[in-house]
Amino acid sequence: MMFLMAMLVVLIVGDAASTFLYHVPQHLWGKLHLRVHHDRNRSFWDHAVLSRDPQVLLDGFLGAFPYIAVAAVMWRVSPWGAVAGLLLGQVHVWWRHTTDLGWRTPGWLARLGRGLQIVLPEDHDGHHRNPDIEFGDFFRFYDAPARALIGRVRTANRRRRVVLRRLERFRALRSLRLSRSQQPAQ
Repeated sequence: MMFLMAMLVVLIVGDAASTFLYHVPQHLWGKLHLRVHHDRNRSFWDHAVLSRDPQVLLDGFLGAFPYIAVAAVMWRVSPWGAVAGLLLGQVHVWWRHTTDLGWRTPGWLARLGRGLQIVLPEDHDGHHRNPDIEFGDFFRFYDAPARALIGRVRTANRRRRVVLRRLERFRALRSLRLSRSQQPAQ
């Protein structure tokens, strides 16, 4: 029982941490992930499995680090469960990039995966094609909260830019008035 609990905690909590502490921030403000993982000129299989490019490896490590941190905590509960969670997560990384090789998930496996809210290769392929959808490394139930968070942050950023532009105009007008009032009368 502790084995199963440790494995599931690594997958569920690791996915949440990876999604909200790395993946979403990279889509909002980062360049590394978007450049190496969403490059349309690059094979997704190459990116996830074969590449030895230091930037690709760094992106992979930063996405995996939350899982590793959770596994380190779960090690005390069940070392084998923690390792199984990491291994299952890695196999899933390889599997979800197989659409590039022509893989199509069989109907029975797609139904099972959908029922368990697991990201299928076709889902992840959709994320490669449109980086604004299908968030969550392992589980699909992180997609809606991730999109909502991205929407809120982007809206707040737009509002902040509008306020800053208005503030700049206000300062420019005030500066203009001050400079006019300090000019000698003619």
